[in-house]
Amino acid sequence: MNLAIVHSRARTGIRAPEVRVEVHLGGGLPSMNIVGLPEAAVREAKDRVRAAIACAQFEFPQRRITVNLAPADLPKEGGRFDLPIALGILAASGQIPLDALRDVEFLGELALTGELRAIDGVLPAALAAGDAQRRLVVPEANGAEAALASRVEVRTARTLLQVCAMLAGRDALPTAVASPVTRVDGPDLADVRGQAHARRALEVAAAGGHHLLLIGPPGCGKTLLASRLPGLLPEASEAEALESAAIASISGRGLDPSHWLERPFRSPHHTASAVALIGGGAQPRPGEVSLAHNGVLFLDEFPEWERRALEVLREPLESGVVTVSRAARSSEFPARFQLVAAMNPCPCGWAGDPSGRCRCSGDAVQRYRGKVSGPLLDRIDLHVVLTRLPASELSATGRVGESSEVVRARVADARARQEARCGKPNARMPAGETLSLCRLTSDDQALLERAVERLQLSARSMVRILRVARTIADLAGAADIATSHLSEAIGYRMLDRAQEGANAA
Repeated sequence: MNLAIVHSRARTGIRAPEVRVEVHLGGGLPSMNIVGLPEAAVREAKDRVRAAIACAQFEFPQRRITVNLAPADLPKEGGRFDLPIALGILAASGQIPLDALRDVEFLGELALTGELRAIDGVLPAALAAGDAQRRLVVPEANGAEAALASRVEVRTARTLLQVCAMLAGRDALPTAVASPVTRVDGPDLADVRGQAHARRALEVAAAGGHHLLLIGPPGCGKTLLASRLPGLLPEASEAEALESAAIASISGRGLDPSHWLERPFRSPHHTASAVALIGGGAQPRPGEVSLAHNGVLFLDEFPEWERRALEVLREPLESGVVTVSRAARSSEFPARFQLVAAMNPCPCGWAGDPSGRCRCSGDAVQRYRGKVSGPLLDRIDLHVVLTRLPASELSATGRVGESSEVVRARVADARARQEARCGKPNARMPAGETLSLCRLTSDDQALLERAVERLQLSARSMVRILRVARTIADLAGAADIATSHLSEAIGYRMLDRAQEGANAA
């Protein structure tokens, strides 16, 4: 037979659509053409495949070879199709059994020697192969990553010759084995000196999945606190961990299979562009907001970020997804992260410090804070002001605060109550569900309305106050929101209070 069909997978965002590699041997002068919207790396596969087949001691057919990567309107990129193209040529020329290709998918780049090289985006392909109920063959270097998809049988190979021996029924390929999961204890909250108010806000943020803004002078512990948040979050479920690992797999930065269960913590520098933050490129790749999916995104020096870069955060903070549109294609990436931002109170960083060293004018302070837009601040639930600690408290020996393990237990209990009530963290409740599940007494409703009127808060801010109050009640184990819970939630709108003072002045 002169026609062979081999199953493989492309990479489109976080998805791995099926690709049928159709190889036909026809009459005419010897040549090889690859069609089906291939990019340069795919078109160059013909030279790699020819050399690999020769090095594996097979015969390269001296015929007109047409390789079609279907569907034809799906862009194909990278060297992932080298192995299926080579197998299609060998099957079409009768050198390996055609029937053995039916229920197996193949991925891998070929070296000129016939060795298989690792590719990116293997995990999404493995998950998709499991859904299609097919086996998967990948390069040996990708085995540990592909093995994370437990619903698919994954085999690994080092060379093209090994794959051909397996298809001929002579030698079985080894099963992919996942790397042992290594759990590393992260930074402990007990290392943070003082800052009881900020520690409490960090616990509330972890319990409800709320976004947090830390404001304080240099060296007061903003970065220290932010790095402790991942250690307070509940362990990621298998579905969450797989989704985060799949994003890391397609990012081009690599995935460490031994740490795939850990929640991501991303801390890009404030000079990063909007594209680096949100994702993009000619072939769309996930940005920092997607790499932080199901984890924490920490943005230090918040007002120093380019305004355009900060404004692109507004949509994913609400929707939890990012759509990167280009002329040729559009890709959607999940971006359900917790934002922790940190900033100084003024350009010099010392506004409000008892030392009186700040010499910034009121206008300079307002201009500095105005670099972060109101709509973006509106989407951050907790605004917390930190102060400089006295030397006596910094030099105290021993741990003086609760450990991350103790706080994480309370956070887990609060999250369990939220899952039982609405199946999601409080921060993700829609507005209508928030109003129905966060009912207040008439006195507390009046208190909230007075705060909204006095601080000139938006409807979004009011809903977020209710969500935070519900989280505080969950931490206390209370069935209903009490006045103390609501008052604490209102107290976390510190920048709104500062704006009110500026307007009065």
